[in-house]
Amino acid sequence: MNAQAAIAAQSPADHLAPVFAQYPIEVVDAEGVWLHTRDGRRILDLYGGHAVAALGYRHPGWTRALTEQANACNFQSNAVPMDVRVRAATRLAAFAGGGFDSVFFVNSGAEANENALRMAFRMTRRPQIVAVEGAFHGRTAAAAAVTWGADRKWYEFPRAPFDVAYIPRRDIAAIAQHVTSATAAVIVEPVQGVGGAFDMGAAFLAALRARCDEVGALLIFDEVQIGMGRSGWPFAANMYDVMPDMITTAKALGNGFPCAALLMQPRVTAALQMEGLGTTFGGGPMACAVIEAVIEAIESEGMMDNVRRVSQCIRERCTVGPVVGHQGAGFLHGLRLDRPARDVQKALLAKDILAGTSGDPQVLRLLPPYILREEHVELLREALVSL
Repeated sequence: MNAQAAIAAQSPADHLAPVFAQYPIEVVDAEGVWLHTRDGRRILDLYGGHAVAALGYRHPGWTRALTEQANACNFQSNAVPMDVRVRAATRLAAFAGGGFDSVFFVNSGAEANENALRMAFRMTRRPQIVAVEGAFHGRTAAAAAVTWGADRKWYEFPRAPFDVAYIPRRDIAAIAQHVTSATAAVIVEPVQGVGGAFDMGAAFLAALRARCDEVGALLIFDEVQIGMGRSGWPFAANMYDVMPDMITTAKALGNGFPCAALLMQPRVTAALQMEGLGTTFGGGPMACAVIEAVIEAIESEGMMDNVRRVSQCIRERCTVGPVVGHQGAGFLHGLRLDRPARDVQKALLAKDILAGTSGDPQVLRLLPPYILREEHVELLREALVSL
């Protein structure tokens, strides 16, 4: 069996749990926005490893920061003070703006969401969380309980740990019905990722903020995919000028090194208790070093300006071939199609362009590195025209 066939037919004999569908390519190295395969192909990466590779591949500042920290001290417990941890938290809070005054570092977006929900229950002692139809918040117990459709597909736990209600997307009129005095928090992706690069819009998010204030609920923005500059702003909260009580973020935060963070406003910080939250690996020195490096690169290299400019270029140049519309924000971009997204994804990969599907079968998701340029968009356009 050749390498491509082996990857496509992953089985228990490979010693990897057979739970991931496999692309028919084997990546051996990468540089910039390009993936290089074992059989000699050069593939334009418009998916970025599920929105992770924000800086692209082989970014020198990121590589240097990780290497230097690994050589200096690869790990110490959160019980041991380390300057790199303080620097990363301070830099992230400043990057976010909006008054966030504390950061809790964890390992994944799901873990960040779990802790945000925990803080909401601690602060309110209420039984319910409200989410939005189409949401994806993770695969751990609480995060999956607020993920749309998980209970029908893969949740597997015998019951949810709390009451959950779902608001239809962008349905401002439905907010008051669902967000009540029993609601501890509303959790929402300002731009849904798995849900199809679906933009919630400023009006809906502002209405959520107002209703949470009215009933005393917390507002949580899950910016695991759209955060850390992917919208063209530090966070979608900045783009919409709607500030939640907590932001969760991951993926681009580490540019491939596993890390995540929960950012908290002062009233949430005031509710923290010693040992009330915990983690072994969250906030490790190597993670903190790369978080610093990611923020430094985004800011010093003008990457958010580039995201705004090039994402507009996609909208202007790529309504061609099967593409009938665009949605999302920045580099969480959805191409709405006149045919199944999986068919278009397969056809693009045959032309050496990697894109992603989503929970919407008619939406192709683009999550490229922030260094994508107009000439790369032209390659996408030419490929789409030919489909």
